[in-house]
Amino acid sequence: MHLDLRRWLAAASLTCVLFCGPTGPALAQDVVGPAAYPGLLQVAVNATDLDHRVFSVRQTLPVASGPLTLFLPRWLPGTHSPSGEVTRLAGLVMRAGGQVLPWQRDPLDAHAFQLTVPAGVQELVVEFQHLAAVTSANGRVVMTPEMLNLQWHNLLLYPAGHAARNIQVQASLSLPAGWQSGSALRAERTQTGKQTGKQTGTQAGREADTITFKPVSVETLVDSPVFAGRHFRRIALESAAATRPVVLNIVADTEQALQASEAQIDAHRRLVQQADKLFGARHFQKYDFLLALSEELGGIGLEHHESSENGVDTKYFEGWDKSIGARELLAHEYVHSWNGKYRRPADLLTPHFNVPMQNSLLWVYEGQTEFWGHVLAARAGLSSPALARDRLAQHAAAFERRAGRAWRNLQDTTHDNLMGARGRPKDWSSWQRSSGDYYIESLLIWLDVDTLIREKSGGQRSMDDFARAFYGSDDGQLGPRPYTFDEVVATLNAVLAHDWAGFLRERLDGHARGAPLDGLARGGWQLAWSDAPSDNFKAGETRAKASDFSDSLGLRVASD
Repeated sequence: MHLDLRRWLAAASLTCVLFCGPTGPALAQDVVGPAAYPGLLQVAVNATDLDHRVFSVRQTLPVASGPLTLFLPRWLPGTHSPSGEVTRLAGLVMRAGGQVLPWQRDPLDAHAFQLTVPAGVQELVVEFQHLAAVTSANGRVVMTPEMLNLQWHNLLLYPAGHAARNIQVQASLSLPAGWQSGSALRAERTQTGKQTGKQTGTQAGREADTITFKPVSVETLVDSPVFAGRHFRRIALESAAATRPVVLNIVADTEQALQASEAQIDAHRRLVQQADKLFGARHFQKYDFLLALSEELGGIGLEHHESSENGVDTKYFEGWDKSIGARELLAHEYVHSWNGKYRRPADLLTPHFNVPMQNSLLWVYEGQTEFWGHVLAARAGLSSPALARDRLAQHAAAFERRAGRAWRNLQDTTHDNLMGARGRPKDWSSWQRSSGDYYIESLLIWLDVDTLIREKSGGQRSMDDFARAFYGSDDGQLGPRPYTFDEVVATLNAVLAHDWAGFLRERLDGHARGAPLDGLARGGWQLAWSDAPSDNFKAGETRAKASDFSDSLGLRVASD
């Protein structure tokens, strides 16, 4: 169904304390009203303290007297989990009229801060620091001497009682002088050579360039990270006349790492072209790929509506004929602009970042996106057909031996992020299963769907038809448009009549032995093994610094 978000939020506010998701009511963290927050929030971030890896934040908020709750975002789109880093917040001070106001943390929600605004006060000043990880042993590194990855969800407190899209905010960012940056946010003005202030955690007197961005909603700000650095390259992937341009922003440890052949850049241009052919519509005003090539910055792949965070090692442009490497990553995250942002599972569409999400449709949100990421990377030439088949064979082999299917079905793996297991390694991943399963096993299921449609339609229809029907309507509209299991099934039936509900539920809820390989077989391929590893397989071992004997001895041996 096409649900109007404004009516949906208003309806939610009229049901007092319940947020009703598609699978039933769930206790909410906040009573969300339909009205816009009065006034404009201001948030200024100083990101020049590279030595200590500290972001310093100063906010001003228009307020009225009485009780006030401020949230640090907790439930983050793209991570599908309560992954906000409140433990890195420090030095929190709130002032009004020059006086420090007492605050307390909600005893049941560590991301909620409560205070009482005195009578007559109209503006609140909030200051704090985000203490980013100094080494990878303590978390993902987001600031190095050469670059940074700024994520606004760690740098913003927003008022309770309002939908995130109904709170307007204007952000500014101070960077080391001479650094360049990329973001879906657009600058209103830039001041160069500004002296940084004496906020706690900054180095007084350091030269900085300050970008003041155009006002946006809190929802858009959190969805618009920044990559910045000393060594930066911005590449237009379309002509200057494009009305909704797509840009590749690359930041690297060194100038040398920024070098790429014209053929390699052309493959990224073709990715944009192939997505246009697939979906037939764009649901963004502009799009910025943010790509970091670094041995120091933590790796990442995270989608946003008009940008994506992609962090890989410095060898991204090397050995393209030997290994796919991370080149399917950008294709995957780009597809999310259509699947996940414009179209979004209804139980993930919450009014703000402190209302719990549900993940029942991640096998579509992530699994089908993984399918399209592989397909578009091959169509664009980011991977060769041979490398694409080799990667697919490795996926199929991994799930052919997935022992945990005997007790845990694929649908249940969509709960992994809610269990706090996202990104955490498991000693017995084959038996326990993990969040990665709904990516890769679902890829094999969608390949099964594609080849079945092709077979039954005599080659006249395919998943391409589903993509255009499901994601390609209303060119230029941003959404979000929520979807349900029933709508997925209905769209498949419009492409080709079949018992798609039974087909999908059997694969999602069943405990069949072995991977779902019917799609490979129907496409004319058979999974087989050899005692000679492929170049792509060997390259994977090199990147992991491990020897992989999963298909023979049943173990992996790391370099230590």
